[in-house]
Amino acid sequence: MTTLMIQGTTSDAGKTTVVAALCRWLARQGVSVAPFKPQNMALNSAVTVDGGEIGRSTALQALACGLEPHSDMNPVLLKPQSDRGAQVILRGRVHGNMDALDYHAYKAEAMQSVMAAWQALSRRYDVIIAEGAGSPAEINLRANDIANMGFAEAADCPVLLVGDIDRGGVFAQLVGTLELVSPSERERTRGFIINRFRGDKALLDPGLDWLNERTGKPVVGVLPYLHGLVVDAEDSVGTSGDSEAGALKVIVPLLPRISNHNDFDPLRLHPNVDLQFIAPDQAIPPADLIILPGSKSTRSDLQWLRSQGWPEAIQRHLRYGGKVFGICGGFQMLGNSVDDPDGLEGDAGITEGLGMLAMATCMVAGKQLRQVCGDFIGLDPEHAERVGFSGYEMHNGVSAGPALDRPLARLGDRPDGAVSDDNQVVGTYVHGIFNEPAACDAILSWAGMVGGGKSVDYQQHRQQQLDRLADQVEHHLDTAWLTNLLGLQKERR
Repeated sequence: MTTLMIQGTTSDAGKTTVVAALCRWLARQGVSVAPFKPQNMALNSAVTVDGGEIGRSTALQALACGLEPHSDMNPVLLKPQSDRGAQVILRGRVHGNMDALDYHAYKAEAMQSVMAAWQALSRRYDVIIAEGAGSPAEINLRANDIANMGFAEAADCPVLLVGDIDRGGVFAQLVGTLELVSPSERERTRGFIINRFRGDKALLDPGLDWLNERTGKPVVGVLPYLHGLVVDAEDSVGTSGDSEAGALKVIVPLLPRISNHNDFDPLRLHPNVDLQFIAPDQAIPPADLIILPGSKSTRSDLQWLRSQGWPEAIQRHLRYGGKVFGICGGFQMLGNSVDDPDGLEGDAGITEGLGMLAMATCMVAGKQLRQVCGDFIGLDPEHAERVGFSGYEMHNGVSAGPALDRPLARLGDRPDGAVSDDNQVVGTYVHGIFNEPAACDAILSWAGMVGGGKSVDYQQHRQQQLDRLADQVEHHLDTAWLTNLLGLQKERR
């Protein structure tokens, strides 16, 4: 078994896409490979095959390997609930809530979960491609580090360092990072990958030669900037793609604790959808459809919506015939109240909801984590019951009330969601509900889109993007050098 770790000079240097690219490149050669992220901090997560929860970006990397995501692939997941605290997920299960100082002291224990998960994967796969978090040169976080060099040292694995040239200063990023790590960590850093390069590489070559002479380490390759790349991200919210004239206008409030924003990727890709995320203090524009997204802190984000004037904007939107769709936490907000008696998502208490669906939600211990499939039964009584979909549930709350007597969908033998009597307000607990073209078309038709039929096959799109990434490895990285580093040379012969 061989482990290679990809670390970055900064957050968003491209570690996730480089790991996904390497995983797909290896999988296409028939190598038994799996991704691994010791520690992740993200509100974008996925349900695993073993009923756990991991970061969404690691689940994408599992897809690149041709695997179902497993909780061992991301043993520590931190889901921020405030600026100072987070929910701690260990090997897919909720461990508890901790503030930053408590978690820093707990990391030595968390490392046990990290190593146990890595060892479990190592017994099942020949190659592990691990991803760091942030930068290994964060001086204040180096003590008891489990996310970067701390894991690399414990696993005794080589490291490749990724720098983002599109930000500028890539040589300072790479050299400065090496200067700030320990001698043993510097030694295990075997080379560099420069990411997101635009232009003629010949102009960059003198700098690459200097970097090699300065550090004694090779540049394994220069990956180009990929225009139009849409892959699952950890937390950065992407922008909408190009839309056609007369497109359906969809707006989404950018909640402080927005979760699972990849729900909106199929809408970003739809040519007849103009999708906008509305940032704090930004004017709320007219729209055809308002979508309230998932939230890690539903009550806190409800209060934020009120401070930003969203309740009034939504009521005005409904008066003019607009539609509202709530997903998970956004569905809970549409009810009369959200009660968190045990403080599972922050301070204990009850918060008044938006009052658009006759129901109330109570947060209870025991997060619902499951992959689901179902059929619409409430959008269009004449046709929508024939439209199926799949997705996943990931929530604490239990909702009850008359609104649930008119569900949106049926998930096997149980109902899900609600549709208002006037058919203008809809909610669901299912994430990923736009992923399948027929389901996306049905929802957009309900929202007022004329014609429809142009929703992308999102799962197929993800596979195409992963192949596109793997192609960059083959064309722009030194694959013979990588093969030798991974100890695959003899096997390939």
